[in-house]
Amino acid sequence: MMQDNSQIHDAVRERYGRLAAGAGDAGCCGSGSDCCGTTDVALADVAFDSGCAGLYTVDTSWLPSEVTGLSLGCGDPITLAGLQPGQTVLDLGSGGGIDAFMAARQVGPAGRVIGVDMTPEMLARAERNKVAVGLENVEFRHGYIEALPVASDSIDVILSNCVINLSPDKAAVFREAYRVLRPGGRLAVSDMMTRGRFTPEDRADLSAWAGCITGAEDVALYAGALRAAGFVDVSVVDKAEPVDELADLRRESGPARLFSARVTAMKPRE
Repeated sequence: MMQDNSQIHDAVRERYGRLAAGAGDAGCCGSGSDCCGTTDVALADVAFDSGCAGLYTVDTSWLPSEVTGLSLGCGDPITLAGLQPGQTVLDLGSGGGIDAFMAARQVGPAGRVIGVDMTPEMLARAERNKVAVGLENVEFRHGYIEALPVASDSIDVILSNCVINLSPDKAAVFREAYRVLRPGGRLAVSDMMTRGRFTPEDRADLSAWAGCITGAEDVALYAGALRAAGFVDVSVVDKAEPVDELADLRRESGPARLFSARVTAMKPRE
């Protein structure tokens, strides 16, 4: 039987709380890790189409190891976003803060970055990392990405890195993202996605869900949920094969094939 939303949130929060408390090499760049850290779950029907090596094309050498050692992403939303000085940026599921800090540096003192995360241990780690990094234009808030503690029409760019797949209600995530973006605002996301769908039995495995596997949605349903929320110019590409546009594919049958996706979308200008 499929677990309810609170059970999924609890499993994800417990996993990331453990990572925040003891992680030093749990991220995607670690040898043998999946995109949200290591997992002991093996699903025979999952075909991994792309890996997590070499996430960022932007310079991360200025960040302390306490930040880079807790990188749990599956891509590079910073480069995808093309941030500009003075923008206000929201990071969904900000974790230890790596993407929030890189965004804060790019938007500069006139800009602002808000990170939202539901895991208290991650927020505490991010606050400690903020002191180490020394950036004043970034803040972290406790909250759920399905119900953001952020004002409507206040954000220029939304980032997220291997987090939306963890949500049990992706439609709510996209509705909230649309709400907080200013008209003309942009979503730039790295996330795990599938071609094909997991079985209900697979999705009931909370360890696999929290490990960024069985919460991943079929690309057609993911893109459809973005459009249903009001987004336009929706684009989804496989990180390993970025020349092929996938946002207009039909839902596929058969076993889920997991891949790291680059997603962009716009809130229409008024």
